[in-house]
Amino acid sequence: MAQQPLTEQPTRERFATVALRVALIYIAARVVTTIFLLIAAELSGVGSRFGPDAGLADLVLGWDSRWYWIVAETGYPSELPRTDSGAVGENQWAFMPIYAYLAKIVALPFGQWAVGAFIVSITAGYAASVALYYLLRERIDSTAAAWAVAFFAAGPLAALFQVGYAESLFLLWLFLALWCVVRRRYGWLYLLIPLMAYTRPGILAFALFLALFGVWRFVSRTREPLSSREVVHIVALGILAVAVGFSWQLLAGWVTGESGAYLATELAWRRNWIPGDAVFLPLDGFVSATDFWFGSVWGLSPVLGYVVLAASVLSVAAILLFVPQVKRLGVEVRLWSASYLVYLLLVFFPQSSIFRLLVPLSPLWGAVAAPRSNIWRAGVLTACLVGQWWWIYNMYALGNAIWQIP
Repeated sequence: MAQQPLTEQPTRERFATVALRVALIYIAARVVTTIFLLIAAELSGVGSRFGPDAGLADLVLGWDSRWYWIVAETGYPSELPRTDSGAVGENQWAFMPIYAYLAKIVALPFGQWAVGAFIVSITAGYAASVALYYLLRERIDSTAAAWAVAFFAAGPLAALFQVGYAESLFLLWLFLALWCVVRRRYGWLYLLIPLMAYTRPGILAFALFLALFGVWRFVSRTREPLSSREVVHIVALGILAVAVGFSWQLLAGWVTGESGAYLATELAWRRNWIPGDAVFLPLDGFVSATDFWFGSVWGLSPVLGYVVLAASVLSVAAILLFVPQVKRLGVEVRLWSASYLVYLLLVFFPQSSIFRLLVPLSPLWGAVAAPRSNIWRAGVLTACLVGQWWWIYNMYALGNAIWQIP
């Protein structure tokens, strides 16, 4: 992966100018999302989990938001809940603590956790948009970076910026961390890595990213000198990311007295799709899902599913390696995207949440915004808004079937 040249003097833009520019984009996007959510609440009926009298507060606390609320109010169980069959049931250990408790602190003047969650999500989403702008400005011009922020702020999953999910806060830490790597400002990562790790799962993907980035820095050291100090930082940060990545599993095991408490908790959600006992194995989620979707649900041959899966992996690899607009974003964004996709491939069971799980790939919006045609950009923005309404309508207005889980 060849390093792309930096754009000319991206830091010359005044922060106040950037903050205002991004704020105008973000506020416009939030107005549209609010309208969509209000319509979804109005359309919510007796068949929806939110009922016929749903309001915005109900949507803010919908789905996994309620689990964060339970964490904030009751903490984590010392004894794992069990189903009638004796298997570990769904519980709080699947959700990291930072977002839940930060929302609780912010909510203190208001008396309602949902208000704090909304404030944290929408504020972190704005800050993440600013961070994304600066990250992309390292490689593309200001107009393209602004359009990429617009796609991000108004994208199909933009409702996450206004509900009680940890994604927007995680994205803030992630974009700042990637910007620090691009700028070789490794010191801040000693803070950002733990913040990411205890906001939502995914820090092991960042550990893989640091490993691949370290290899790339070694290979490219003739083009950009590699100091011993930088080597120490990359290695130490990689070790830190691995350590905090597994620390939650150890903590869950220590508190509950069951060494596999965290993995058993995560697998409890998989039983919503594939009943019965499940054991975590790398890649097993995608293999099992291929059999489930292509065989059980769609009545097709699982072999076709494996072909589609292999073709998808090769296509994504080709995009990250060869598409000029993607290459222009720089090796850091491409290595992160590859690392995160490998992480999902190893640990995730693909179902309706796959759309939400792909949000950390948002720096790739820079490649979508790179073409200079305003017709293209307007078309992408329109597609984002259509996709956003489709997602909100299904997850919140209808919100009841197994495939309507965010």
